[in-house]
Parts: sequence; structure tokens; C-alpha cells
Amino acid sequence: MTTKERFSAVEEYFLKAMPEASSELNFNTPFELLVAVVLSAQCTDKRVNLTTPALFAAYPTAEAMAKATPEQIYQIIRSISYPNNKARHLVALARDIVERFGGEVPRDGEALESLPGVGRKTANVVGAVLWGREVMPVDTHVFRVAARLGLSRNARTPLATERQLEAGFRKELLPLAHHWLILHGRYTCTARKPKCASCALSAICRHYTAEQRKNAKMENK
Repeated sequence: MTTKERFSAVEEYFLKAMPEASSELNFNTPFELLVAVVLSAQCTDKRVNLTTPALFAAYPTAEAMAKATPEQIYQIIRSISYPNNKARHLVALARDIVERFGGEVPRDGEALESLPGVGRKTANVVGAVLWGREVMPVDTHVFRVAARLGLSRNARTPLATERQLEAGFRKELLPLAHHWLILHGRYTCTARKPKCASCALSAICRHYTAEQRKNAKMENK
């Protein structure tokens, strides 16, 4: 199977299985999404969703959060991973949004990345989810699933994976494909014990077929 055929097969499957895949983070405004994505770094969406209701109730806008101190934010998000750093980043980015962007989350990717605590992946997530930007944010799930399926080849960094996926998927599907790979990695193609036996993509999966060949060789010895 060629790489192009593999991408086509993955698209065909997910368009039927997850035609309306979306973020599992809870949010109502662009600012809330940006905050939730910053909090989600090296943390589960479930934990973030348990934490953000109190945070958004206290600080619903960039203007409100800009007036807070990191210590006040920390008290609300302390169950999140790296709460000290994230509290500082949230206050700083809120102040930046107010001072530089009139209180509105910028739509431009470079402008987003200029905010404290916002890297390439976070900016791409916000752009894809809010405005349908044709980008591929790469987190640990996307990186792992892309490599196992064979959508990425010899990609040693998230950026290399991002570029290969953006070249392989149809442009208009990229915002959806991001969620496909995340959700597949979260619930089926898990890190430690992937559920290959129940995976509908096992027939085209490079990892699975390699394991099958390996097991067959061992049985024939």
C-alpha cells in the first residue's frame, strides 16, 4: 500500500466513523478555548474540564483574568499539571491580549504564538477549532498514531510529523483529521496497550502488520 492509498483509506474510514469529530475540551468563547488548551499541555482533557468551570466563573474574559495575580489563578488550577508555570502564563497572556489585541484572541497564528505560554501546537489547535485553519496540531496522540498507521515515516519531531500529515490529508479535512487522530489515540491506539484486535484500521496499520509478521516468524521457528 502506498502512503497516498493509506491516507485515502484513513480518510474514508473516519469520514464514516467520526464525521463530526470535535474537541473534548469544554468552552464557550475563543478566550476560554485558549485557556483550556494551555491548561491541557501534559494534562488530560478530563482534568481540565473539571477545573475550568470555577476558573471561567471567576475570570470569564481576558480583561478579568488580566486583573488577577498568578497566586489567585494557582489556587483554582492547582490540580492541573505544572500549575505554577501555567498560572503565570495565563495572567501574562490575558494581559497581552488586553494590551495588544483589544481583549480579543488574535486569529493570526504568529500573533497567537507571540502570547506567553502559547507554542505552535496550541496556536494550531485554537486556529483549527475556532476558525477551521488547515493545519495539523501534533500532540503525543497524533505523533504516535501517525507513526503506527504509517501516515508519517521516519518523523523524529512533532514538526516533521505535522508537515507530513499536512501534505498527506486533503487540506479541507485537516481540522477534522486532527481530532480523528487524537480520539483514535486516546481510546483505541493507546500508548501502552493499543486495542489492535478491535481496531478497524488494523488491516492498513504498519505497526500491526509488522507485529503480525514478527509473531508469525516466531511461531515458525
